[in-house]
Amino acid sequence: MTQTIRTRFCPSPTGYLHVGGIRTALFAWLLARQNNGQFILRIEDTDQKREVAGSTDHIIKSLHALGLDYDEGPDIGGKYGPYTQSERLDIYKKWAQKLIDKGRAYADPYTPEEVRAFREEDQKAKRPFLYRNHIHKEPPLWDGSQPLRFKSYPKIYEMDETFEDAVMGKLSIGTETIDDFILIKSDGYPTYNFAHIIDDAEMEISHVIRGQEFLASIPNYLNLYDALDIKRPVIATMPHILGLGGNKKLSKRDGAKDVLDYVREGYLPEALINFMATLGWNDGTEKEIFSVSELIKDFSLNRIQKSGAQFDEQRLLWMSGYHIRETPVDKLMKCTEGFWPDEAQDTDPKYKIQVLELVKERLKFFAELPELTMFFFTDLPVDLSLIQNNKQLKKYDIHHLHMLLKQSKESLEQSDFTVADLTLRLNQLLEQTGEKPGVLFSLIRIATTQSPSSPGLADTMAVLGKDRCMERIANQLESMK
Repeated sequence: MTQTIRTRFCPSPTGYLHVGGIRTALFAWLLARQNNGQFILRIEDTDQKREVAGSTDHIIKSLHALGLDYDEGPDIGGKYGPYTQSERLDIYKKWAQKLIDKGRAYADPYTPEEVRAFREEDQKAKRPFLYRNHIHKEPPLWDGSQPLRFKSYPKIYEMDETFEDAVMGKLSIGTETIDDFILIKSDGYPTYNFAHIIDDAEMEISHVIRGQEFLASIPNYLNLYDALDIKRPVIATMPHILGLGGNKKLSKRDGAKDVLDYVREGYLPEALINFMATLGWNDGTEKEIFSVSELIKDFSLNRIQKSGAQFDEQRLLWMSGYHIRETPVDKLMKCTEGFWPDEAQDTDPKYKIQVLELVKERLKFFAELPELTMFFFTDLPVDLSLIQNNKQLKKYDIHHLHMLLKQSKESLEQSDFTVADLTLRLNQLLEQTGEKPGVLFSLIRIATTQSPSSPGLADTMAVLGKDRCMERIANQLESMK
């Protein structure tokens, strides 16, 4: 019988999601979709002190914004619910009682202060702290007022000496990593170490994909699986995403952005997914651009690299620009709603399509639209500093540039302002004046757009139209007298 693939994404509602969290969700989603399985969203809110109001809604909104639809979750339900851990406390107590009955869990007989003293004692002795080395009292009956601890079996021969990680390969287990960790805290809430194993078992999760920060705890998890007679899922550990320079894990403190910030700035979801999927994964070729359907088809856990992947925002910009250029302009028009400058609000949609066709070659994300397109919708004031700051034009006397622009105006006034005719006349002006394109075209561009750069000059002028271009050139000439 073929196993049903069930994956999950289990964030804590402690703030916004950045690329590390979303990449984990994406890999779990891809695996489920590739195998016609299910992808589950579960909210792990057992650390009530760290919870940030609104985080769950933010997580849900982030997944929806990227198109990472889930089959079961806190807002849509499912047969294995509830999907929020704080609503599953009775379930954890039931499983905790199983461990107590088997002699594999006990009430912590020590106060937090005593445990802290044990830790300090081990630090002074320069040995790793293991709680199980400090049990000298008979544990009381557990009444919920004390933490409940797991009774570990640290002897290596009672467990496999190695375990298989779908990404990291064979990893060894040492007794020094296994301890009597807390299952349920004195506030009645389970720890992550306990709750996620119970939830995964009850929700029939087949593959657990999570970050490298949990790797050191996996021997404890394996110990608990065995104690509860729970079949181990496939474990896949994601390497860290590294910050610029590749020296340390990318984190919120280092400026890792909220995923929704990228959406608000107008990055296409397809570009963000492509970028995050290729942070530490490839299909075995040099290929970098993937559609979502290609990722679903080609993804595999065994192609995830074991070392960290460096986050490179310049690569994201390149990839985003590529996806914009490859997107049909009618779809882009829908995506760019809300990003155009205010001056474009009442403009003929056909004109905006012409503008978008031009600027999409230079567009990296939609928040750039106002800066790149403003001159198409309003007459900007003449700015002589654009000439003064231009590397080519600042070498020339203003009177020479005035004469050059006047000659250009006389020729362009005869044009029908088709792209073909404008191109012809601009090239003829290069021959007549003996100037380089960097001089002549820069001068005409500044006069017609009041911008240091634009799409192709002939194309830009054709969209702007003859009357507007001639009036702007006249205004530029007047300012140069």
